[in-house]
Amino acid sequence: MEPGEGLRVLGLDPGINITGYGVVEMRGGAVELVEGGVLRTDPKDPLELRLRTLHEALGGVLEEFRPSCVAVEALFTHYQRPRTAIVMGHARGALLLAAAQHDLAVTGYPPSRVKKAITGSGRASKEQVQGAVAAALGIEEAPKPADVSDALAVALCHCDALRREGVHGGGNA
Repeated sequence: MEPGEGLRVLGLDPGINITGYGVVEMRGGAVELVEGGVLRTDPKDPLELRLRTLHEALGGVLEEFRPSCVAVEALFTHYQRPRTAIVMGHARGALLLAAAQHDLAVTGYPPSRVKKAITGSGRASKEQVQGAVAAALGIEEAPKPADVSDALAVALCHCDALRREGVHGGGNA
């Protein structure tokens, strides 16, 4: 990171159909939105092709936005759906591999911690998270789809954790 530049954080909300990503930049404790979007796979493709699609698409995002680190939502699913957890684990693994190939540190956060960092409550609704993300980034509407807001919430959660550790970006670390 060059002097005067902020700390750029990429947040990820992993999914096999849609993975949300959000890039924020932290400078002196302030956080600004850089970009948000989604990576999509074709549900008709076999799993291995979908994983390759996610891996390659995230590689493109990493090349374009050059984050300093990656924050990702930890794997969470209901016990009634073990297959969902397995498929989500595959998707998360493809994303983590792309980050590792770019020599980026990855930090995972459980959904309840992300919600608590953003809204003050670990049980906040999706709408509350979306509103808090918009407010934190100074934008009028929450980014859509919700996967983008969720990814930005993960990035903001990581910024909050970094602030608590005394890291502020922009050479103030």
